[in-house]
Amino acid sequence: MNAPSNPTSTPETRDPRDELPEHLGALRAFALSLTRNGAAADDLVQDTIVKAWSNIEKFERGTNLRAWLFTILRNTFYSDRRKRKREVPDPDGIHAAALFEKPAHDGRLAMGDFVRAFDQLSPEHREVLTLVGASGFSYEEAAGMMNVAVGTVKSRANRARARLCEMLELEEGEDILSGSDRNSLAVMGRSGVAAA
Repeated sequence: MNAPSNPTSTPETRDPRDELPEHLGALRAFALSLTRNGAAADDLVQDTIVKAWSNIEKFERGTNLRAWLFTILRNTFYSDRRKRKREVPDPDGIHAAALFEKPAHDGRLAMGDFVRAFDQLSPEHREVLTLVGASGFSYEEAAGMMNVAVGTVKSRANRARARLCEMLELEEGEDILSGSDRNSLAVMGRSGVAAA
């Protein structure tokens, strides 16, 4: 029998399973940035939640639950990718274009250019930009989730930003999405909801 929940519980005493719904939007955004497919992203989030629920005793209370969930999602994505050994092609971008509604503001063309360029990045580069850019994780947190050195994260982020600037024909130091709001940045994850 479960004990009644304590309304004055702290993050250290709160059951992490109760917090899982709070992270679904961010998980979906991250999954979309990796898979570039809504159905595949939903499946990936579902697999992540099932794995987290089944292994909740491995979560260290008082640590960052979102980072733990992102790590599970990332590992699941790359594990599945290794098993398949190939990706479904979308050369015309028809499926990717159907996953979001273009923003109706003056930057719509710039955003479209950005999204097309972002889609051309490798999954590793999309991943690092989503983690340290759109999701707001530090290099150290991203390194822990990706199971690589902090220097590797910094290097990948710099290479990814440089590649985006090259594809968008931007000068060094010029903002990729100058004046972007949180909703525009969320397009990186194609969720329509920016990660908190």
